[in-house]
Amino acid sequence: MVNEVIQETNSGTDEAGSSCRPQDALLCDMELPQRGIFYPLGYPVEIVTNDAAVLEASHESFGHGRQARTCAALQIRVGVSHGGATDCPPEPTRREYNHLYSLVADVNNQALLDLRSGINFTWVTSAAVNNRIYFRYNFLEKVVYLLLGASVVTDLHAACVSRNGKGILLIGDSGAGKSTLAYACARNGWTYTSDDTSYLINDSRIPRVIGHSHRARFRPSAKALFPELERFVLTPRMEGKPSIEVAISELSVENTATEATVDFVVYLNRNPSATGRLIRLPNGTATERACRELYSAGEVRAKHERFLEILSNIPTYELQYCDLSQGILTLDLLSQER
Repeated sequence: MVNEVIQETNSGTDEAGSSCRPQDALLCDMELPQRGIFYPLGYPVEIVTNDAAVLEASHESFGHGRQARTCAALQIRVGVSHGGATDCPPEPTRREYNHLYSLVADVNNQALLDLRSGINFTWVTSAAVNNRIYFRYNFLEKVVYLLLGASVVTDLHAACVSRNGKGILLIGDSGAGKSTLAYACARNGWTYTSDDTSYLINDSRIPRVIGHSHRARFRPSAKALFPELERFVLTPRMEGKPSIEVAISELSVENTATEATVDFVVYLNRNPSATGRLIRLPNGTATERACRELYSAGEVRAKHERFLEILSNIPTYELQYCDLSQGILTLDLLSQER
């Protein structure tokens, strides 16, 4: 019996002549011959895969980007298993321990990231990739921005617009009006950088952020505020939230900038009785609140907290406003301060 096992091991093939190595079940040697370079947030990222649909999805997510920084390319490995189930997988469950991060939808759709080294792999089914929005939001973009966030940027749940050369971060709880106020400012000639997420550049000596200035995302209720959004359909979004995603080129926005300095931080407080005023908050408020709202953990979180110290002395306010015109007027006065 022992001799028979040794003979099978030495041959490395079954009776049909195909490989029967135990490690083949790990898919560790799957060839990923197709590759492309993209520039999310201006940083080079190489996508390697065995399925052209992954590169097509990458173009949809990152094709707008242009190289803004010279550094080694981050490599993202995406293996696609063909055949099997045809239903779209469920939303992935996310877990993090120190520098390890996992996204697990089911046994065949998952990703594992080492946030310290940047080593990563994603295994998904063709059913997941063929549901383009699901794949982009739940795996492709999530993996890329998590790894960039662990190395070169710190993400902030904030919109960013600029006026008179002054960049203003707009921060608030979900539903506070970040996206609508940022877009309303942009419709009125302000420079648009981001509607919901801004990325603080870690190695900048002054506070600067990068945003997704090529697109805007709105809640469905925004159609009541902006009639031009009526022609756009709802799109499923990360965490299952429906939204309207629109390319900025399809809207009445003349001025955009991928990057902006942070000259002011403004927390939004929208309520029907507000009269439109700014209340100065103590120095350090922006850093304290931003650290509290970080989604990262372990050593990555500790690094983010250090980088957020750069916001400590940035003038920070609470904006009390009841409607968009009132908010724009108050912010315009702030942008004129020297």
